[in-house]
Amino acid sequence: MMEKILVSACLLGRPVRYNGSAKPLAHPSLERWRQEGRVVAICPELTAGFSVPRPPAEIAGGKDGHAVLAGSARVFEATGGDVTDLFVAGARAALALARQHDCRFALLIDGSPSCGSGFIHDGSFSGHRHPGAGVTATLLRDHGIEVFSDSEVEALERRLSPRA
Repeated sequence: MMEKILVSACLLGRPVRYNGSAKPLAHPSLERWRQEGRVVAICPELTAGFSVPRPPAEIAGGKDGHAVLAGSARVFEATGGDVTDLFVAGARAALALARQHDCRFALLIDGSPSCGSGFIHDGSFSGHRHPGAGVTATLLRDHGIEVFSDSEVEALERRLSPRA
């Protein structure tokens, strides 16, 4: 049986991002995985009940998903609303979906306070980024799911290839 891969819905062309856009990832491997029925799509934020469009959100204070899950950081919208609980709920829903489909790998959009795996924004809403992972990427990794960003498709392809 072929391994299933949890994939950010925005990378699949779905207009689910905070501003109503998508971030379609045109990559031959992703297209092949789609055709093979291996892709399990998720937008943790929509799953948690956010609407489209919605105010942008960032993890406050230059912290990351680990701090949010530990209860020592919060996620705020640019309008000031505390949306931490919804981000945690979305992460838990993503983990449940990954487990339901036996996904050991995830391909998530980088930079997001949910799905970022290499970098996230610093909470100042000024465009500044720093190394770190969002809430969903962190929770998935904490439960043994390997997370790859949209710039790491080749690395994921290598992990999925049968050993020679």
